[in-house]
Amino acid sequence: MRKLQILTASEQVAAHLRQEILRGIWTGTMPGEDRLVARLGVGRDTLKTAVKLLEQEGWLVPQGKGRRRLIVLPESAATPQLRISILAYEKADRQSIHGEGLLHALQEEGHAVHFAEKDLHDLKMDPRRVARFVGDHPADAWVIIAGSSAVLQWFSEQPFPSFAIFGRSSGLNMAGASPRKSPAMIEGLRRLVELGHRRIVLLVREERRKPHPALAEAEFLEEMERLGLPTGPYNFPDWEDSKDGFLRCLDRLFEHTPPTALFIIEPKLYTAALQHLAQRGIAAPRDVSLVCDELAPSFEWCEPSVSHIRWKYAPLLRRVAKWASHVARGKPDTRLSYFSAKFIEGGSIGPVPKGK
Repeated sequence: MRKLQILTASEQVAAHLRQEILRGIWTGTMPGEDRLVARLGVGRDTLKTAVKLLEQEGWLVPQGKGRRRLIVLPESAATPQLRISILAYEKADRQSIHGEGLLHALQEEGHAVHFAEKDLHDLKMDPRRVARFVGDHPADAWVIIAGSSAVLQWFSEQPFPSFAIFGRSSGLNMAGASPRKSPAMIEGLRRLVELGHRRIVLLVREERRKPHPALAEAEFLEEMERLGLPTGPYNFPDWEDSKDGFLRCLDRLFEHTPPTALFIIEPKLYTAALQHLAQRGIAAPRDVSLVCDELAPSFEWCEPSVSHIRWKYAPLLRRVAKWASHVARGKPDTRLSYFSAKFIEGGSIGPVPKGK
């Protein structure tokens, strides 16, 4: 027969806090003493002793005077469930293969995951609107797809953990993952130059252009300059971020001195450009060479085949799942991971057309 074990008040409080941590009520850092005293209805000395017990057991790690203690789960403890909200770039992300894979990867880890009701386009990529929306829709952690510099800066300054997929998170204190596309983009650029192209245009969304070119775009433009190619507004045009704005941009480009090659960031823009140019009798690669920065399922049946940048999504999913596990166990994780990408030459590029 087991002996009856009578716990002191502090030991009972410590046991209660362990259960709350395991249930995911507290993640990341432990609240301050005032909040815990008010929540539990115990004396301050009792609480201090309980917290000291958890520190000795390794559940809490002090970070210095005035700073909250880190929560660190023992490896043997079950990972608590997190409520994770995914803030998509636009609605299409929710039904995409990548979006479904992201949901599945996090759900497999036991977390409660959902796409937020609004996306970054709904919120106009405005940090103030994002802040109001997030404040009205609390979650334990957020995953942001293709956020702008300003939006990701705001997330990096919040007390809750966040993870940037794609987007402009370089230099920010937040976790993230993205393919390292610039070497593959530069390989594609050099191939176009080998084929005689000099009027090369890089078409990207506004958040990749402003307030200054993102890393991949900046390195692409720097390589153009090293190759002696122009990099002015014609080659890196500004346009209104809408379907009509994009099509007007294409019309302006082909009005007087048409480009001989377009490097297009995003499959949706590539498809729109292909269709719009076809309506004007402009075909690839007969009249213009086309490269997309990503492979889309719809490209598989395209003829000629699409020149594109290829990268594997599985490492990114493993990275975000690992981040969620770290966050759930109270382990800080702000590492930004990059994955390799490769330029795949297809039939959509060719020599510069005669006379151009």
